[in-house]
Amino acid sequence: MAQSYSARSRAIEPFHVMALLARANELQAAGHDVIHLEIGEPDFTTAEPIVQAGQAALAAGHTRYTAARGVPQLREAIAGFYASRYRLNIDPDRILITPGGSGALLLASSLLVDPGKHWLLADPGYPCNRHFLRLVEGAAQLVPVGPETRYQLTPQLVERYWDSDSVGALVASPANPTGTVLHADELAALSQALKARGGHLVVDEIYHGLTYGMDASSVLEVDDEAFVLNSFSKYFGMTGWRLGWLVAPADAVPELEKLAQNLYISAPSMAQHAALACFQPQTLEILEERREEFARRRDYLLPALRELGFRIAVEPEGAFYLYADISAFGGDAYAFCRHFIETEYLAFTPGLDFGRHQAGHHVRFAYTQGLPRLEEAVQRLARGLKTWASR
Repeated sequence: MAQSYSARSRAIEPFHVMALLARANELQAAGHDVIHLEIGEPDFTTAEPIVQAGQAALAAGHTRYTAARGVPQLREAIAGFYASRYRLNIDPDRILITPGGSGALLLASSLLVDPGKHWLLADPGYPCNRHFLRLVEGAAQLVPVGPETRYQLTPQLVERYWDSDSVGALVASPANPTGTVLHADELAALSQALKARGGHLVVDEIYHGLTYGMDASSVLEVDDEAFVLNSFSKYFGMTGWRLGWLVAPADAVPELEKLAQNLYISAPSMAQHAALACFQPQTLEILEERREEFARRRDYLLPALRELGFRIAVEPEGAFYLYADISAFGGDAYAFCRHFIETEYLAFTPGLDFGRHQAGHHVRFAYTQGLPRLEEAVQRLARGLKTWASR
């Protein structure tokens, strides 16, 4: 029967970590204390002011479809956020509310990529980016990147990998899985390199707000024609509410609105009304406290992993991940992850989920657990490395 399914469906790869997660959950159900460092989701529940706003929205009957671009109040609130945080004057009409950041990626890829065309993407990178391109019959031109470019695309790499089928580039800042950030001058240089070739720049800013010791620059500070993907899932802690947004050039909005009407009608109305509370001072205070907690976790786990022998060549400035080279321990990343689940009940993600470039020698740790659990995780890593070496 599977032979009758579409080629695009068969071409989209599953998350390799899901098999490991299933095993971890089996062990947990059997009574073992599993530490989960594999999931890219904040461990904090949604902040109480947002929850209360969502409950109030349900009580007020905000359960119907909204306009495809989203409720005007939320688009205006996001524009106000750009004004206060980035000193940018973004017309609310350029903002489309989407079902998660994935909805924003679906709109952008549907608008900008014809069959057979491609975007340049950093490898390693978030796997769904290339899968969405396949879904619209385009492709990802994976560009191998490493510590020498802080795992990011550069104008030089654009020049080297650009070809007649290239129509743009998608970059992430902060990036998953590496946590590296593109600074304003780097974003400007990428923008210029792409404009010189008639290409579009699309920037995933989903982890904005989760940066440490600095604030990330938005690409809109240097290129008002770029496309920006963002989400309420990470900094705002609304993963299950499925809400994101896309900022686009004004002339692209009518086409994007048409796509939104057909692809998903509208984002969840209750979530949109709940998200209005994200920008209240009391909510932002809670979110900033959580950012400080993530910084403490990074500042503990990064040196602890290095001391154990993991190679982390570039210090991450954002998100909540550490992308670690395990070459010093030998073996392949999937077997390495499997060993720690089975022997130490410790789950983290193999590099295979993030691309092809040296993927078998890397793993990703998500510091989405409190410090006591991270300390326990480090103890288990130290113990497990000994059994790994003697296997």
